[in-house]
Amino acid sequence: MSKNAILQYAKNNKNDEFYTQYEDIEAEMNAYVKFNPTVFQDKTILLPCDDPDRSNFVRYFVSNFRSFGLKKLIATSYRMNAHGKKLVFTKAKIDKKQLDGNGDFRSKEVTDLKNEADIIITNPPFSLFREFLAWINPNEKLFSIIGNVNAITYKSVWPLIMSNYIWLGESIHSGDREFMVPKSYPLNASGYRIDTSGNKYIRVKGVRWFTNINHGRRHQPLSLMTMADNIKFSKHKQVRGHKYAHYDNYDAIEVPFTDAIPSDYDGVMGVPITFLDKYNPDQFELVEIAGGKNLVQRECGGPKVGGRNLYRRISIKRRDIRAIYYV
Repeated sequence: MSKNAILQYAKNNKNDEFYTQYEDIEAEMNAYVKFNPTVFQDKTILLPCDDPDRSNFVRYFVSNFRSFGLKKLIATSYRMNAHGKKLVFTKAKIDKKQLDGNGDFRSKEVTDLKNEADIIITNPPFSLFREFLAWINPNEKLFSIIGNVNAITYKSVWPLIMSNYIWLGESIHSGDREFMVPKSYPLNASGYRIDTSGNKYIRVKGVRWFTNINHGRRHQPLSLMTMADNIKFSKHKQVRGHKYAHYDNYDAIEVPFTDAIPSDYDGVMGVPITFLDKYNPDQFELVEIAGGKNLVQRECGGPKVGGRNLYRRISIKRRDIRAIYYV
């Protein structure tokens, strides 16, 4: 099943229960703690899409409750036509009960818990990513959530990224990730497995962490070659031996790979959206994005070279700084 087919199935069947693997959660949270060891200290964390009995997010934060110095952990889960579940974990007690409602994150009951929390962390329903992000309100809450990389291009998401209110996480840059799915989930592609207990797992491409919690990779400058050296030495045949193409309909050059960004070019450059995996806001300025559906569109439309439409591009510009180092 292709990535789009997986997401469409989830949307059509209202079944977005993609359970995140423990090691993927651990890798991302470790990046935040490495950058700021007290990031979770005395904080209340809400996991608003997480079954207390099954979620690896719950397992992870219960296991690290004392080492992180957490104040409180709250987890809630959605149950169609039934009461949702709720877990409240503190140093003093563990309180597990049913919610009054079904656990929909948009309900007043769960929203009140959101208002109590300092940080929101989860893998929200893929089909409700935009609505979930708006519900969080990134200007008010720290958060870390999983979504598809193409969410970068949504009209409601891109302005937040462009303004550096949110950014991509540190631990997932490319490839696919494995998620456990309900046993009723159809498996008709090569990217799946069933464990000895009958649990089903699928692999989904293009997932990323979206967050406003700082991490070290965000402040690592890209090591780049000059334009002349790229043309002479680049490992990419599309770049080596060729001049950088200029867009037909926009005053910028086309840079097809992040590692082919010329270090000495001061004008606007169009780069793939995966540039954001390595984006350092002190090194580059985000200008805009264009190309495709549901995107922020320039008046001149999507990027074109030689009359040919290109895939989505982010326009960037090099900042005129020497370097900024963080401790």
